[in-house]
Amino acid sequence: MKRLLGLTLAGIGALAHADDSSAPARRDLPLWEVGVFGVGISQQAYPGADQQIRRGLVLPYVIYRGDVFRADDEGAGLRAVRSEHFELDISVAASLGTGGRSLRARQGMQRLGTLLEAGPVARWFLNGRGARDRVTFELPLRGVFDAGDQFRHKGMSFEPELGVESAARGGWGYGANVRGFFGDRRLGSTFYAVAPSEALPDRPAYAAHGGLIAWRLNGRVTRQLTPDLRVFAFGRFDSVAGAANRDSPLVRQTNGVTYGLGLTYTLARSAARAGE
Repeated sequence: MKRLLGLTLAGIGALAHADDSSAPARRDLPLWEVGVFGVGISQQAYPGADQQIRRGLVLPYVIYRGDVFRADDEGAGLRAVRSEHFELDISVAASLGTGGRSLRARQGMQRLGTLLEAGPVARWFLNGRGARDRVTFELPLRGVFDAGDQFRHKGMSFEPELGVESAARGGWGYGANVRGFFGDRRLGSTFYAVAPSEALPDRPAYAAHGGLIAWRLNGRVTRQLTPDLRVFAFGRFDSVAGAANRDSPLVRQTNGVTYGLGLTYTLARSAARAGE
C-alpha cells in the first residue's frame, strides 16, 4: 500500500523485516516472530498534492513463514502457486489516510480515508528466488476500499513494479524499485474529481479519468544492530508527469516525496524453522 496515499502498513513491515532472502538462509529463519515497530513518516497527502501528512506509529507485528500462508518481508498472502522463478499470491495491504488535518486543495470536500487493498499479485524472480541481489517483476491488481466510508469500493489499482533487493551483508540490507501506478476511473475520481457542488473560483469542476496516476521510485536501507533490534529508513519519489488527471485542479505540483525512519524489536520467535 506499499501504496496509495503513502506507505502501506504491509510495506512498512517489508522495510522493517528484510531478512537475508537467499533460499538456504530463509530455511534457517524462525517459522514465526512477534514484536513491535515504531516509525515516523512524512508523506505526500496524495499524488500531486502540495501538502505533507506527518505521522508517528507504534504497532505490533507478526511474521509467519509458512509453506502456504505467509506474512513476512514480501508481504502477506496465500502462496497459490510457487516455484523458483514465479509466485502467485492473494495479498492484502492498507495505506495510511490523510487523517483529520484539512488539505487546502480539498477544503469542503470529502477527506481521503484509510484505503484497504486486496487482490492477486503475480511475481517473477528474474534471476532466481535464491539470488543474493534478487531482481523481481510484479503485477499486482487490487480492489481498493475506504475503511472510513463503510468500506465502499473506491476502484481498482494496477501497479507493475521492477525491483532489486539485496540480502543482508554485514548487517546492512537495501532495496529499490520503480513502479507505474494506474487506476480505473473510480479510483481516479477518488483522488482528483471535483463535483459541480464542490467547485470554487480557483477549483473548477473536474471529471476524472482512468489511467496513469503516478510514477514512483522507492528505496530503503536497513541495519541490524542486535539479533532483536533493527533500524530502517525509506524514501519514495512520486511524479504525476504525463498522468491521466494532471489537469485536475487538485493537482498542485508535479513531484512529491515520502520518507521515514523507524525501528523494530523482536519480542519472541519460534524454535521451529521455516521450511521444516
